[in-house]
Amino acid sequence: MTATTAFDPAAEAARATARILESTLHGDARGVVVDSPPGAGKSTLVVRAALELAAAGRPLMVVAQTNAQVDDLVLRLAEKQPDLEVGRLHSSDSDPYDKALDALDAVRKSTKAADLAGLPVVLSTAKKWAYVKGAEPWRHAIVDEAYQMRSDALLAVAGLFERALFVGDPGQLDPFSVVTADQWAGVSYDPSASAVSTLLAHNPELPQHRLPVSWRLPASAARLVSDAFYPYTPFRAGTGPQDRRLSFGAASDGSAPDRVLDEAAASGWGLLELPARRTPRTDPEAVHACALVVRRLLDRGAAAVSERSERPVPLGPDRVAVGTAHRDQAAAVRAALHELGVPPGVTVDTANRLQGREYDVTVVLHPLSGRPDATAFHLETGRLCVLASRHRHACVVVCREGVTDLLDEHPSTEPVQLGVTVKFPDGWEANHTVLSHLEEHRVRWRP
Repeated sequence: MTATTAFDPAAEAARATARILESTLHGDARGVVVDSPPGAGKSTLVVRAALELAAAGRPLMVVAQTNAQVDDLVLRLAEKQPDLEVGRLHSSDSDPYDKALDALDAVRKSTKAADLAGLPVVLSTAKKWAYVKGAEPWRHAIVDEAYQMRSDALLAVAGLFERALFVGDPGQLDPFSVVTADQWAGVSYDPSASAVSTLLAHNPELPQHRLPVSWRLPASAARLVSDAFYPYTPFRAGTGPQDRRLSFGAASDGSAPDRVLDEAAASGWGLLELPARRTPRTDPEAVHACALVVRRLLDRGAAAVSERSERPVPLGPDRVAVGTAHRDQAAAVRAALHELGVPPGVTVDTANRLQGREYDVTVVLHPLSGRPDATAFHLETGRLCVLASRHRHACVVVCREGVTDLLDEHPSTEPVQLGVTVKFPDGWEANHTVLSHLEEHRVRWRP
């Protein structure tokens, strides 16, 4: 594209998708890697690729990381092509899959891969696939959320397919491990590394593509999230500055929570800043502030206009989320919402569990708010990226003053390990970038 060519997000996304499908269906590489920013349509790409592979008569297995992701893909496939025979390989647990699948006649469910042999598409989690032995290899596999899959999990299923499409978001949280893996740091087969990083370390020649447009993030957020978390794979918003609007049916009462909501509605961002103070992790004032912002958002009758609807659509509790770093913080916010009489339906969870989900408005308790130090956990780039990229309209961040000074006083002390690819940008830099932007939308509150 030249400097004078207008950016057409739909056309750019279509061209990127065409290149990905060409590599997948007609390329000769054993693997294809697709990097995707938040809300770029990873699931849409996975479903489309699955349908095209099935139409070409190529048996396909789909690997996802959670049962919820698998069930969502099954439902999407059924919606797009109701008559396509799909296999849902599941565990022997008492509640192994979404009961909505029982209403789909073309979906066959079983705990044994042999029962699903011959179906065009079979889907399951990486953990379940690892138990499949002696099956005829599938010609193709699609690995969804590949950056959140550990390399040891990929190794456990690699013998089940001949070629694979790996789709994931490199800016999200790294794969989770309950044990330390320092003894493998720097080696190409580190089992705690992501499946994609290990795959590319051994196969650097594999085709790599990226989706260039986020359809979730508004124009007010895409630039910041791209600059802060995706400097080497930038992306644009699929909508323009005037395509989405957030309004309120009731005027502001002049309080700080109302003023920060007005700022967020106007600019897409709001920072509700409390006085500097070292606090327990479940900081009562910060927790109350998060709950009160949600209460006022609903009380004032928030409504959204977007490319999905020209008329204002009221925001119900199910379109609002509160994100935290820790589970005890999420529990404290839920209790505070209940005390304030907020209707049920608001999602309150940690960054790990909010990953991949989308809401109209989010309220975020900053991971470093009130802390005496900046640990590696709280500085992890992916954690802040997830929290700052779940919204379609606006994000309000609740934080105590002094985080910038905290970052400057606590430079990274993590040991440098030879052979380990440094994740860039690091959490220290990403936090500074986000906070610098949020300061332009700050509302101070002295409760």
